This record gives sequence, structure tokens and C-alpha cells, in this order.
Amino acid sequence: MKPAGVFAGIFLLVAVYCAVDPFKHGAFSEFPGFEVHKVVMPAWSELPLEKDTLNLLQKSEIKFRDVLHGPESIAFDPQGRGPYTGVADGRVVMWNGQKWVDFAYTSPNRSSICDPKPNSTPLSFVKNEHICGRPLGLRFDKRTGDLYIADAYFGLLKVGPEGGLATTVSTHAEGVPLTFTNDLDVDDQGNIYFTDSSTKYRRRNFLQLVFSAEDSGRVLKYNQATKETTVLVRNLQFPNGVSLSKDGSFFVYCEGSRGRLSKYWLKGEKSGSSEALANLPGFPDNVRANERGDFWVAIHSRWTLYSYMFGEYPKLRKFLLRLPISAMIHYLMHIGGRVRAVAVKYSPEGKLLQVLEDRQGKVVKAISEVEEREGKLWMGSVLASGLAVYQLEE
Repeated sequence: MKPAGVFAGIFLLVAVYCAVDPFKHGAFSEFPGFEVHKVVMPAWSELPLEKDTLNLLQKSEIKFRDVLHGPESIAFDPQGRGPYTGVADGRVVMWNGQKWVDFAYTSPNRSSICDPKPNSTPLSFVKNEHICGRPLGLRFDKRTGDLYIADAYFGLLKVGPEGGLATTVSTHAEGVPLTFTNDLDVDDQGNIYFTDSSTKYRRRNFLQLVFSAEDSGRVLKYNQATKETTVLVRNLQFPNGVSLSKDGSFFVYCEGSRGRLSKYWLKGEKSGSSEALANLPGFPDNVRANERGDFWVAIHSRWTLYSYMFGEYPKLRKFLLRLPISAMIHYLMHIGGRVRAVAVKYSPEGKLLQVLEDRQGKVVKAISEVEEREGKLWMGSVLASGLAVYQLEE
């Protein structure tokens, strides 16, 4: 038989195997009904090309490496104390100037299974997240000092200035449960704008959400006066970070699967409408405004040709996911082989102002949020231990 015939035969067998997956070796065979969805992608030529050739994030200092596991969001209270951060074991902790102390909990069922063990890593807590809680987005109400928490499993919660067990604010919107509460911001009236990344997948199944690119994500509003939660934007593919503008006329939110930063108008003639603000260089996590009103976006990983094709061609994605390759290997291929941090800053008009990165992942391997305060960038990550602190240049 000619080589071309042999190749064609092998290809046919692989195609049949992937279509049937007879031994259930595919990455997501344990998820019945797993489907993939097309991602509406920008043209490859429209993706930002700017890079930090100096790898400036390698100048960052990693603090509290063996103390804080998976600190995603970073906040300072109205008196300037902190930082506060939520960690993988379900606690919100506070830096009191000398050490980290427990400040709040999101789970009423917390027990000893939630306590950190020797050699703990952020991923070692995933199996108990639904019991211990997983605080993600953190924001203070500047009027009251209350801390609002987006917990991936327990919904939107708040805790008073003295801390303790957080109380429930919202668990449903328009009759649909919050399934993957992710990030939030608070306006001057105490209204909360927040994201529910999926109504199908919990946070512990985030890889399924990444690879399915399903579009049940929502951006929501909790009205402080009426105590009602409404949906502002729906049918989103992995919405994540959200941040109000300096003047409160709009907020921006990240759509993870599409790598896009969008604007939702709260005031003016466009009130109640949303529009694309910028195509991002990769997959975004949280977004935070600085004192000047610019927005820092934490990029989990840059686009690669492989990840771009994954989004553009869902049939190819489904075919590849049926190969006997673990989900983690698929994930590493998706992000280009390893995690490496990228932080990008945008103007309120969507102009790219600055790119900071560690392209080798030598010092800052991953970031979930970038909080600018007093000339420094504080960066946490759900995948890493410790906080990265970068001194901005004058």
C-alpha cells in the first residue's frame, strides 16, 4: 500500500475513534452532554501586537509565597488598611501591618477540612471549594465600610467592617441561580454590579467552561434600594472582571472566551446599552480602575494560533478533545505551554496605554488581578501562592 493510502487509513481510524470515543478516554467524557460553541473572534490582524520586550514584571517582588494560596482579588478598606484578599481555603484575610489575620468567611459550613495543610497549593483546595467557599472578587462600599464578596459557590455576600461570617445578599437572578459568581464593583449608592461566569459550570469545572465556550454567562445588578437582582447583559462567554468608571457613567467587563473588554453605559443617551471597547491580547481575568480612571486588565495567557483556532473552529476543538489526552495537557497547549503573566492598561476610550509582562514566567507566572495603589501594582492569582508587587516607574 502506498504511504498516502496508509496515512488516509490512519486518519480515518482516528476520526472514527474520536467520533465514538469507545473507551471514554476523551478529556471530558465524564461530562454527559458536553458541547462546544463557536467563539465570535476578531480577525487575527485586529489583535494587539504590543509586547513588553523588557519583561518588566520580572522586577516584581513575590511576597508571602508560602502564606497566601490563590489570592485572586485585592482590596484596601476606606481607611486605607490592608490589603485584604480571598484565598483558596475559603477565607478572606487582612494584612494588619505585621501579619495576615483572618477577617471573614463565606461558608456557614466551614470545618477542619478547609484548613491549610503542609505543602498546600491553590489547586489542593478545589475538591472542597463547594464546602469551604471560594471568595473571588472583593470590593468595599466606601460609604459603610462593608466588604462585598463574590463567592464562586455562595453567590454575592457582604460582611461588616469588623469581619466575621458573611451574610447572603443574592443567590438568584430572574429565577436562575448564581452558579459561578466571579467579580463585582460597588457604586456610590451601594448598588452592586457583578458577573456570573456560567449558569452551567461551577468554578471547579472551569476547564469545561473554557473548552466549551458556552454562552450562559451574565452581568448583573443588585439594587440596594429594592433588594432585587436583575440581568443587565446575558449570553456571554465566560464573563469575568467588572469595574466602574471613575465618573460612574459606565462600567467595563471582560469576556474571557472572546478576549474582549466591553463597556456598559449607566448614564447618558446610551444608558442600558453595551459596546465593545477593546480586543485584548489574550484571555482576561479581573479588571480594575486606577485613580486616574484608566483600567488595568490581568491577562491569564496570550492568544496563540492554537487557542485562536480552538475558538474559531468548534468542530476541530471537539475532535481534539476526544483524543486520549488529559484536560491539563489540552490546557497547557491552549496557553502556549506554560503560564506567564501579562498586565495591560487601557484608557476609558479603549486605547492601549501600557503592557507589562513576564514572557518566560520566571518571576510572575500568573495573575488574576492588578490593583494599582500608591505607585505600586499588587497582583494576585488563583493559580499561584503569594502576591506579586511591582514598583511603577515615575
